Amino acid sequence: MQEFLAMAFDNYCKVNGYENSLETINEWLNSKDANNRRAVSEGLRIWTNRPYFKENPQKAINILSKYKTDESEYVRKSIGNALKDISKKHPELIKNELMNWKLETNAITQVYKLANKLLEK
Repeated sequence: MQEFLAMAFDNYCKVNGYENSLETINEWLNSKDANNRRAVSEGLRIWTNRPYFKENPQKAINILSKYKTDESEYVRKSIGNALKDISKKHPELIKNELMNWKLETNAITQVYKLANKLLEK
């Protein structure tokens, strides 16, 4: 069911326009329901293959990075993997983002390690 929710969310954004959907994206990412938050991060993967985010990769990075401390490990893994995906085409942007992170908690460190995985090589 989770994958269907993610696909439906992406389809909504596609039909509505990704830039026009920014308010809804942020609304869902701020949901109390971890399944809704994950539907956004997974549904829009690979974020920088989507119109608007393709031209504005930093916007995708900014949105995703806000959730590095999400209470749900399930969501944090999705966030880290989405950032890792972006690092394939935009390694410098992800490096710059990660340089500013303070690895103060296990949650942030977990997301950092996932996002940094391809950059370590």
